[in-house]
Amino acid sequence: MNKRTSTSIQMIADYDGDISNLFNVNIEGELPILATRNMAMFPGVITPVIIGRKQSLNLLNHIRKTQDASFAVFCQHDQEVEHPSTQDLFEYGVYARLVKILELPGPGNNITAIIQGLGRCRLNKLTANKPFLMGEISPAMEELPDADDKEFNTAMEDLRSTTTEYIRQNEDLPDESQFALNNISNDVIAVDFICTNLPFDIADKAELIYTSSIKERVIKTLKVLHKEIQLLELKQNIRTKTREDLDEQQREYFLQQQIKNIKEELGRGEGSPERKELEQKAAKKNWSEDVAKLFRKELDKLDMFNPQSPEYSIQYNYLQTMIALPWGEYTKDNLDLKRAQRVLNHDHYGMEKVKERILEYMAVLKLRGDLKSPIICLYGPPGVGKTSLGKSIAAAMKRKYVRMSLGGLHDESEIRGHRRTYVGAMPGRIIKNIQKAGSSNPVFILDEIDKVTQNTVNGDPSSALLEVLDPEQNNAFHDNYLDVDYDLSKVLFIATANDLNTIPRPLLDRMELIEVSGYITEEKIEIAKRHLIPREIENCGLDKDEEKPTFTKAAIERVIEQYTRESGVRQLEKQVNKALRKIAYKKALDNDVNEKITPNEIEGLLGKAPFYRDIYQGNSYAGVVTGLAWTSVGGEILFIETSLSKGKTGKLTLTGNLGDVMKESAVIALEYVKAHIDTLGVDYRIFDNWNIHIHVPEGATPKDGPSAGITIATSIASALTQRKVRKNTAMTGEITLRGKVLPVGGIKEKILAAKRAGITDIVMCQENRKDIEEIPEMYRKGVDFHYVENIQDVWKFALTDEIVDNPINFKIEEETKE
Repeated sequence: MNKRTSTSIQMIADYDGDISNLFNVNIEGELPILATRNMAMFPGVITPVIIGRKQSLNLLNHIRKTQDASFAVFCQHDQEVEHPSTQDLFEYGVYARLVKILELPGPGNNITAIIQGLGRCRLNKLTANKPFLMGEISPAMEELPDADDKEFNTAMEDLRSTTTEYIRQNEDLPDESQFALNNISNDVIAVDFICTNLPFDIADKAELIYTSSIKERVIKTLKVLHKEIQLLELKQNIRTKTREDLDEQQREYFLQQQIKNIKEELGRGEGSPERKELEQKAAKKNWSEDVAKLFRKELDKLDMFNPQSPEYSIQYNYLQTMIALPWGEYTKDNLDLKRAQRVLNHDHYGMEKVKERILEYMAVLKLRGDLKSPIICLYGPPGVGKTSLGKSIAAAMKRKYVRMSLGGLHDESEIRGHRRTYVGAMPGRIIKNIQKAGSSNPVFILDEIDKVTQNTVNGDPSSALLEVLDPEQNNAFHDNYLDVDYDLSKVLFIATANDLNTIPRPLLDRMELIEVSGYITEEKIEIAKRHLIPREIENCGLDKDEEKPTFTKAAIERVIEQYTRESGVRQLEKQVNKALRKIAYKKALDNDVNEKITPNEIEGLLGKAPFYRDIYQGNSYAGVVTGLAWTSVGGEILFIETSLSKGKTGKLTLTGNLGDVMKESAVIALEYVKAHIDTLGVDYRIFDNWNIHIHVPEGATPKDGPSAGITIATSIASALTQRKVRKNTAMTGEITLRGKVLPVGGIKEKILAAKRAGITDIVMCQENRKDIEEIPEMYRKGVDFHYVENIQDVWKFALTDEIVDNPINFKIEEETKE
């Protein structure tokens, strides 16, 4: 870069001869060219130029050898260009001659050339760039003023005085500049000296060198000078306003602010690079006018802060957050219902209610074109696929997918964000996940919504979720950090929960509840075959073998029945992985492995079975009746046992870790039996001489619920009459004091438990018929259902006329009268 130092003092020799002899240089043709950066030379002025470019050094060596060789000097438009072309140089420059070369001490080539400008010339084109620039040059004559031109003389006097004033006001110019100007008697040389040495913009200097008339050049120089004086005054005003005790950091900032204000006054205010970037991104945003207005307001605040201050970072991060949000950006839904159904069925087995609800939503969306997304809450036991279902829904609709875990959330600010007045403030997790999704209509999973902590010292997070999950409010969700409403109405929120009892009622009311019940054994077998086993084969590295391990259906069923006890399939997945790991271990030892896994090999892979299923035990005992129960891990059969023992109090004893509701059912059943003892053909005095003991096996397992009511009543009746209960029969239903049988839940799971135990007849309430009709035929096959309305109907069907072997003799002695 050929650069002139700002503090260098130009040495001017007063020229006493005819000025035209100095300027009128008529050299045409090809000449060497010296390209300067950010420095324009004028005729008659001697200027020091620092030489650094290789081409320029070659030019100086050439001039040294040839002695008194002429060359031309032209300024570049852009000082960053290293190898200028014709278009990179100003059209007008000056002929020049080399006065002296100074080699300064220090590292590198510190060479300064003292150059005197001669007449103006014009560059037609460059003809060579090695070893130095060469170009076709033609002279450009100047129009000199007449000696008695009063207008020129007056303008010249004004220029000298104005320049003196400017030098005095500008602290960056040395006082020697004024001294040098006063010693130049020739007006033409003085004009060119002012144009060369005053710190005008390079574009202004180019305009002056283009001007051939000296008089017109004086007038233009006056205009540029007056503009510079006004800028100096503006700078002084800014300094006066900002003059106070400033530390070094603040001082640097205010100097930058002064430059910025000056540029804005000139119409060239560019702002910081960060502001430019934000403005470019904001131009592409599809936000409302209100949001755009707020953004511009906050963007203007950015210029008020020092880039090194914490406030600048806080403001910049806030603007970055606004820019990163997908305002009004939506992914296009794929509303092909058949495709969506295929995707949902492929990824998840069962869950028909959930799939049906999603397909209904897509169908309405397809017909209407615009619809608020529903707020769905999937509740059910762990491990049934509630969370993973969200990914399938997103894939089916071709939407983005985000998941937010709410387990243990205890701070309201996690939902609504922190106000920017706090140190380290940030937006809430709702806005963060929308930003992460990159669209305003993702499938948003709110996982474990029942685990949110309520009423803490940091607010109530569950109440903060009310606005998010209310379809009437979430079109204007307000985040404290963002401090502007954001539309969440197009987001498909899917909450998951294990227990609805811990969710506040107002929050529960805003969601559409869909139960995801536990899987039955048949469904678990299909899930294992379709999903779990192929995935675990891959995880264990067994997918690379030509013969992959296979599980028979009976082997899978044995793992489910005897090695897991759950509603979902998490433990099943672990057991499958355990078996396959054992196979992988044997293969790694080069042992022979049977690729087909049968039930006989399960124990060798998984060890002894920790669980077992109850099997129907027959009807050879009086007072033993099979009941059906629902548990969190599926349906089970249980046995109600009633025994009688002699005693004078007729006491009722209940054992088996029963809950309060089940104890009440036993009391109600006994009272009904006592009230209708005649229909059983039993002497009522039996209650005065025999104690009744009701027991439900597996005493370590808690049991509760009203569904064993008719089973207990039948058990008591069988014990009192010593009649056998119908073979392969089970029952479920609640009983009232009037003997009415009420409906119960968990029918599907209870039926499958009965089938596994070998039950062929099930007794239940007439009102449970509708539940039976909803269950697929494949699950009902092999079982007959008997619907009853009262306990008498139960006894008519369940109690046979056959007496058990070795019946109890209830001989009651007649009371003797005195």
